[in-house]
Amino acid sequence: MLGDIDPADHTVESLRRAYLETLREAIETVGCADVATSSGIDRETVDAIATGGRDAITLTEATAILATVEDQDADAISADARDRLLLSMSNAVLDVDALARRLDGDYLAKELQAKIEGRHPMTVAEYARVQTAIAEES
Repeated sequence: MLGDIDPADHTVESLRRAYLETLREAIETVGCADVATSSGIDRETVDAIATGGRDAITLTEATAILATVEDQDADAISADARDRLLLSMSNAVLDVDALARRLDGDYLAKELQAKIEGRHPMTVAEYARVQTAIAEES
């Protein structure tokens, strides 16, 4: 579901909103209680995402929500999302140092690499920002 949205068609903000809308649709499809139970995310957080009241959601939480409606587990969806970043970087001929510079120095290259590899949490907003920066280079 995250892969269905082309970052080249969006600004950072519109891509972030598109991802959050995808999560809201998933929650609406399954129901807040079932998403909370299946994903392991507390009900309060799921309710907040469903009503648009929470932006600061991690990619891990997002993929756990998406796993409630997709035919894959959350780890597979998360790995796919991160693989898309790496493949896009390869296509754009960007390494993490160049990407960190494209992000106005807000991240050290090592920190950015750890986020892309899943060793450090990445928010959906950060994911959208990284994807948009890569798409601008392609």
